[in-house]
Amino acid sequence: MATIYDVAKAAGVSAKTVSRVLNQDAPVGRETREKVEQAIHALGYVPSNAARMMRSNRSGIVGLITGAISQTSDNPELTGLPDLFIVQGIQQVMAAQKKTLMIADTAGSADNIPHLLETFRQHRAEGIIYVADYHKQIELPDTAKSIPIVLANCFDTRATPAVLPDDKLGQKRLVERLIKAGHHRIALLRLPETFVASDLRFQGYCDATSAASIPFDPTLVPITLQDDDPRQLGQLTEALKHLLNLDQPPTVICCGNDKMALRVYGILRSMGLNIPEDISIAGYDNYTLIAETLYPALTTVELPYRDMGRQAAELILDMIKQADHPNEPALMQGDVYWRSSVTDFFTTNVKMFQQ
Repeated sequence: MATIYDVAKAAGVSAKTVSRVLNQDAPVGRETREKVEQAIHALGYVPSNAARMMRSNRSGIVGLITGAISQTSDNPELTGLPDLFIVQGIQQVMAAQKKTLMIADTAGSADNIPHLLETFRQHRAEGIIYVADYHKQIELPDTAKSIPIVLANCFDTRATPAVLPDDKLGQKRLVERLIKAGHHRIALLRLPETFVASDLRFQGYCDATSAASIPFDPTLVPITLQDDDPRQLGQLTEALKHLLNLDQPPTVICCGNDKMALRVYGILRSMGLNIPEDISIAGYDNYTLIAETLYPALTTVELPYRDMGRQAAELILDMIKQADHPNEPALMQGDVYWRSSVTDFFTTNVKMFQQ
């Protein structure tokens, strides 16, 4: 294997000049640079990244801890892949910045995190991004304090820099759009209380209705679902029966996520109801394998996973360059995707008037 001294001899220059060409840390004449580059190509010389890393104290490596690999379902049409989408956003930024993303999977166990952190330290990772599968609170080991780290789709009690979806604003914007379309009896089927997003989206729902001077009606928020398992349809069916039997039933039902909306479609159709003619339905996530393939297509709110990944990557790169970091989580907004599962009363009335 050729060495830097072999290259220097072939090019007729010193090893220091070859080093300057490789590292681009000092001026070298064009003709000399071309001789060195030709010698490198002819000899098949490969620079030692390890040696360069020792000199610069920069490895060019960013570590990423995720459960996306081990926890991905064999049936992607049934489960979302949020952490994988976040990873894709991170990789886009790292590739553009010529950084190497070293990915380690938790194998579904938080007990593996300390070992993974230590492995990244041994490989001289400049920073680490931890990606969660859904918006939640986590607890990192004490060893995480010794290296820059950013949390994506999760947060902790130590104010570790984090990038989160703005669930509150997302639900608020959806309900605002529903109100603008003429809906004032708006129901909400909440996710289980164990989900951080459940309370945040409920707050967004309340903020939007309050701003429109729509009194809060607890009968329109009948229960907080205790199980998001698609095999457990009983409580969801009972919640829908409750809403439909109200003296003033809702004109639209907001579902906790798109998977819940998928099940609601089936239950309502088994009752002989049509969407949106009899009742409108909205979801949350913009999980396109569901939202775009349902008939009618589902109105929903985007969870901006790829944007979250890009933001997390940019944040860790900024932290690597400088010691300070933001004290508050970065909240990422998702767009409302308005589709045909919701009746727009204003548009409908205009068309009727024109006819």
